[in-house]
Amino acid sequence: MTVTLQTPDLPHVRLRPKANARGIRHGFPWVYANDLLTDRRTRALPPGTIAVLEDDRRNALGLVSVNPESRIICRMLDRDPSAILDRSWFEVRLARAAALRDRLFADPFYRLVHAEADGLPGVVIDRFGEICVVQPNAAWAELHLEPLTDALVAGTGVTTVIKNAGGRTRALEGLDDRSGVLHGSAPSAPIPVPMNGATYMADLTGGQKTGLFFDQRPNHAFAARLAAGGRVLDVFSHVGGFALATLAGGAASALSVDGSAAALALAEQGAAAGGMAGRFATRQGDAFEVLAKLGKEGARFDLVICDPPAFAPSKSALEPGLRAYERIARLAAPLVADGGYLCLCSCSHAADLGRFHAASARGIGRGGRQAQLIHTGFAGPDHPQLPQLSESGYLKSLFFRL
Repeated sequence: MTVTLQTPDLPHVRLRPKANARGIRHGFPWVYANDLLTDRRTRALPPGTIAVLEDDRRNALGLVSVNPESRIICRMLDRDPSAILDRSWFEVRLARAAALRDRLFADPFYRLVHAEADGLPGVVIDRFGEICVVQPNAAWAELHLEPLTDALVAGTGVTTVIKNAGGRTRALEGLDDRSGVLHGSAPSAPIPVPMNGATYMADLTGGQKTGLFFDQRPNHAFAARLAAGGRVLDVFSHVGGFALATLAGGAASALSVDGSAAALALAEQGAAAGGMAGRFATRQGDAFEVLAKLGKEGARFDLVICDPPAFAPSKSALEPGLRAYERIARLAAPLVADGGYLCLCSCSHAADLGRFHAASARGIGRGGRQAQLIHTGFAGPDHPQLPQLSESGYLKSLFFRL
């Protein structure tokens, strides 16, 4: 059923005749710039403008945000073209997101909003007890921070809301990198976060992203089962990631490798808070160089995990990214003791599971090892996927027995 509305208070933008209107109707949340009729009026709209999206026959498809400066020129906000983006609108979406997390987690430490999959395109919100960290990665969200923050405080009861403006996505939307406190007071020290029996220290104002990566939680738990009694190497460890989870699961020892001294210091604090300091060690340096040096030293581990940043964040970076994943696997595989385990991870949107798997398998083979794939892990359920948007399922973790 199509709907034609007269909404003079909002601008109207229209799809080209050959654009995929059916895909939009069936749940795809984005309109790319080459699918929209972009006349002078449309190009003049300020980034973040709310508009009614129409198909080529002027049938209303829904309420969208428009950013003429972005390749994703429209993001679907509401299938109801007459919706009003006020505090109540945000409260409904936040309540729906919170209901899922409250069912899944006993403690309020999780991703509360996962962008399009939770009906808030481009918005990421991580909760750390009484504090929420918001990443408004789309222009429309930047313009609606006040009602979003008000709804967040009213719905969750948190005492502090922090805006994190880091990351490449904001730059693609033409947004600045100025972070700040939207409500309450910023914490004066890192926040302890309980997860999988370990304690992680999250720097909510100066750390990477929102301060901690919740997405690997189920993969941390699976790794901990493999690591009991064994020696663990955690490469690209950030604030302790896999290492602390495996120690909590009974690993004999864990070595965390990262390029950031600040991140490793937080990992050491987390190990001390969990009573694991005696079994935990760190090594700062470039991951590729450290892996090569460990190989020359003849080091061997019962479980090796490599969880790098996105080597292929875009299609243009795909091929060099896949070569980097292959190289990581080639360097890591010889460090695994016979019968031990290797976990290789990718958070690259552009590298799908098949290509990442193939790159990892090539690297293991080039490292002179044979492998069994025993488990494929993804992001936890607080990072739901929108079925129509493959980009929402970015995380892959491959567990091999060598």
